[in-house]
Amino acid sequence: MDRFLWVSRRQAGTEKQTLHLSESLPEQLHNLIAAGQQRRRQGYRGRFAPTPSGPLHLGNLRTALLSWLDARICNGVWLLRIDDLDTPRLQSGAIDACLADLRWLGLSWDGPVILQSQHRGWYHSLLSHWRRCDRLYACRCSRRELNQHSLYPGHCRDCEMGWGWKNRRLPAWRLRVPKNFAHRCGDLVVRRSDGFIAYHLATALDEMILGITDVVRGSDLAPVKIAQEAVIAAMGLESPPRYRHVPLLCDREGLKLSKRNGSQGLPPWQNRPVSAAATVGRLAASLDLVPPGSQISTPELLEHVRVRPTLLKSHLQP
Repeated sequence: MDRFLWVSRRQAGTEKQTLHLSESLPEQLHNLIAAGQQRRRQGYRGRFAPTPSGPLHLGNLRTALLSWLDARICNGVWLLRIDDLDTPRLQSGAIDACLADLRWLGLSWDGPVILQSQHRGWYHSLLSHWRRCDRLYACRCSRRELNQHSLYPGHCRDCEMGWGWKNRRLPAWRLRVPKNFAHRCGDLVVRRSDGFIAYHLATALDEMILGITDVVRGSDLAPVKIAQEAVIAAMGLESPPRYRHVPLLCDREGLKLSKRNGSQGLPPWQNRPVSAAATVGRLAASLDLVPPGSQISTPELLEHVRVRPTLLKSHLQP
């Protein structure tokens, strides 16, 4: 697998971006990504990737349900990945609660549970490679300085800001994105100033190594699609997953459900006043997949939607 350099070439009188490959990625990453691409060629591979910062609320569970339905309708693989890199946000017991809720609803995943924290070696290998190849630079811009900009304006791009401590702070590491992404997302933080791997890097590399073909997630994540495609392109890969986004479940005031705001999830399974079928029916009815008041298991809902494919497709937006 090769790193690319971007140059311009004239073809038929027009400027066209061309990918030239050089400087191999580390052998381990090359092999892992190649294996992931082979898995992609075998068919649909989706995933659900919650952060264990608290119990899954009903909006998370509805997204999981739609993602699971899409994978199963396509006779595909559905993986469960736990995004547990941001350790200050993690809540004790949240992973076990997540697994219990998914099992109770009948949302079975394929293979073992995947923990992002076990992939830190992959992320640091890619960062080290990019740093050696001058694809990264140190950025010391504060959040306050950047608040007025929709894209990173490049203040530190051509400066020697230093990689070490300065004024008791380490710099963030930014990726020089390929030219065709420069005006779409700007240079991206791939390692935060607190030393944590940035979401875009971890997610994009995982998708490629795990061979993910399709990502179904909440519409609040639609704005990050371009950033993740930029990271994938920076690895020299031209085929990101197909990203589709589903409506958010909102409360009575029209605000999206959020763990941060303590939005309601499922009570402990032994104290649940309703059946799993009633809960699945409630989630499905909120999207008009079934009539209100329906009680339906996930296998029954799958068969119901399989013969009515437009029901699900209407909720999956780019």
